[in-house]
Amino acid sequence: MDNVHLFCTLLLIHTLSTVFRAGVPNPWVMACWEPDCTTGEQYVEAVVKICSLVGNLLKWVCQSSIMVCAMVTTGRFSVFDRRTRTESPALAEDAQPTESEKEIYNQVNVVLKDAEGILEDLQSYRGAGHEIREAIQHPADEKLQEKAWGAVVPLVGKLKKFYEFSQRLEAALRGLLGALTSTPYSPTQHLEREQALAKQFAEILHFTLRFDELKMTNPAIQNDFSYYRRTLSRMRINNVPAEGENEVNNELANRMSLFYAEATPMLKTLSDATTKFVSENKNLPIENTTDCLSTMASVCRVMLETPEYRSRFTNEETVSFCLRVMVGVIILYDHVHPVGAFAKTSKIDMKGCIKVLKDQPPNSVEGLLNALRYTTKHLNDETTSKQIKSMLQ
Repeated sequence: MDNVHLFCTLLLIHTLSTVFRAGVPNPWVMACWEPDCTTGEQYVEAVVKICSLVGNLLKWVCQSSIMVCAMVTTGRFSVFDRRTRTESPALAEDAQPTESEKEIYNQVNVVLKDAEGILEDLQSYRGAGHEIREAIQHPADEKLQEKAWGAVVPLVGKLKKFYEFSQRLEAALRGLLGALTSTPYSPTQHLEREQALAKQFAEILHFTLRFDELKMTNPAIQNDFSYYRRTLSRMRINNVPAEGENEVNNELANRMSLFYAEATPMLKTLSDATTKFVSENKNLPIENTTDCLSTMASVCRVMLETPEYRSRFTNEETVSFCLRVMVGVIILYDHVHPVGAFAKTSKIDMKGCIKVLKDQPPNSVEGLLNALRYTTKHLNDETTSKQIKSMLQ
């Protein structure tokens, strides 16, 4: 995860007396608030809603002539004061787990170590389309039937591996959510104290969007699995021993079929896991999750749509990363928040986010737009404006 290692946050919040005495935010507070936050009360309210942005996202704050940013330079974060034109290191490149983080961190790290290999296997997945077509066109040719079956079985083994990884990723996410939302600390305090776990959350979300982008552009996956299930069914009817049946039994095949039928299966898995986590932990305020997600989406959008901010990106992969994170947190927010991300009362500027996506080269964001179209929960609600629906058509 070569981009995500830049993920870190620095929050330096001064006492309320400092805020009210100065009348403006301290220049070294890294936060995110609306431009019209001019009073001390508004500032404090905004600071409370601060959350860390996942991955190697930049953090920007503007108030009067003062800007603070987490700027990607040469693999480190720095803070920049526009007034004095000075730049200072803010946080080391790698956030190392504290003693209290290590148990969860090590559990999640075992999962994340396999993530890149999963993406490589998915990217190289070519399918057995030719063999399947030949077998279908010549149903009486036993050799072609055997050849197609022999080509499909190892591919289904790969699909099983991907599915099982999604279950491991879900368990990892639930562990992180538990650690980052537990009492007595607020989400902001958790992100300050447990930056290594926050970084892992970023890595999971980044992997998820990358996986789904690859899956959505590879129809061979569902074609191969459908052929496998049809052939396996015929073999059972004819009492023919089926090699590979022990590897993917009928119950597992049903679960895998539902998984791959989703437009974005990994993101759907994480959305369901987040929703389940919130419902099972009713003692935790839902705002612990939704405020954090909405702030992430807002920061992503502002950074991507503002030339001054975007010009600081060192490569296009950073742009892609920000786009993935923006879409990912929107979808999670839409599943967790009672009225979703598309309602007028939503804290996410959906029109602005969609416009940012539409402003990118079409080939680079079609998968992300499809994720919004097919993985969100409230897009087709009556409370969603016709303009937003039209933008996503």
